[in-house]
Amino acid sequence: MKVRAYVLLVTVALATMSSATKEARPTVGTNPGDLAPRIESLGNESNFSFQNHSGRYTLLNFWAAYDAESRARNVQLWNEVNKLSSDKIAMYSVSLDEKESIFTETVKADKLNGTKQFREELGKKSELYGKFNLQKGLKNFLIDDKGVIIAANVTPDKLADILNRI
Repeated sequence: MKVRAYVLLVTVALATMSSATKEARPTVGTNPGDLAPRIESLGNESNFSFQNHSGRYTLLNFWAAYDAESRARNVQLWNEVNKLSSDKIAMYSVSLDEKESIFTETVKADKLNGTKQFREELGKKSELYGKFNLQKGLKNFLIDDKGVIIAANVTPDKLADILNRI
């Protein structure tokens, strides 16, 4: 009798755990497989969400004029995204330059006028800086149409390869 009760208890426990697994959602974070943190406002676009359910990927790139590597990567990524189909990927770049004049002149010098360039005026003190874990360096995130991070720190030469594989 004790064995039957034990088997019944284990079966019920396993059934309960497996039914809860179907509704499991990714957690918010900055690693591949995590939901990308929500951005409350990005320039003129408030309540910015990566969940568009259109099959279109989003490349979110963080950069600053004071960080030469991130600045060069921003230009290279824009050039690479422009070669790809616009219905496949959209790119948003967020500068962490606190001074608007530095941001504006850098965008002009890098010939990025008219692109989706935004400035986070609080720079390293901003909520975005913490949400996207940028303390370890400026980086980028490739996000699918459900808001899940597919890849982080994508290099311009690997972007097309990644998109072709998924």
